[in-house]
Amino acid sequence: MDTSHQQTYFPDLPCFGCGPANALGLQLQSFVDGDRVTASFTPRPEHDNGLGFLNGGIIATVLDCHSAAAVTHAAHERGWPADPGVPLPYVTAGLDVRYRRPTPLRATLTLVAEVREASRDEITAHVRIEHDGKVRAEADALWKRWRAR
Repeated sequence: MDTSHQQTYFPDLPCFGCGPANALGLQLQSFVDGDRVTASFTPRPEHDNGLGFLNGGIIATVLDCHSAAAVTHAAHERGWPADPGVPLPYVTAGLDVRYRRPTPLRATLTLVAEVREASRDEITAHVRIEHDGKVRAEADALWKRWRAR
C-alpha cells in the first residue's frame, strides 16, 4: 500500500488526529509494516506541555488515532468494512494510556500499533510511541463496532 491507511480508508474524515480532511490536525500517516502498523510523527511547537515536552493530551490523541489506522486496516482485511450509514467500521470504546517517560517535543517519533484480538463486534490493539529506542507512552485500545442508530 503506497497511500496511508488514512487516505485509503477515510480520506474525507475531519478528525483532529488522523483525518486527512483536517488541515489544522495532526495529519497522521500510517502504513503496514509486517504484522504491525507504523507511522512517524513530528510534534509542533504548540504541542508543548509547558515544560518542553509533548503534551499528554496530544500523546493520547496520537495513540488513539494511530490505533484507529491499525483497527480499520484489520477490519478491511477481514472483510468487515463500515456498515452503511457510518463512516468507520469501529469507534474507540476505551483507551488505557500509560506515560512511561517524557516524550520529546523537538524530535520525530515512531508510532507502532498491533492488533491483539479481533472479532466482528470488537477489536483490541496495543499502540506505543517510541523515541531513541525507548517506549515513551503506550496504550491498550478497545474498539467497538459502529452501528447506525
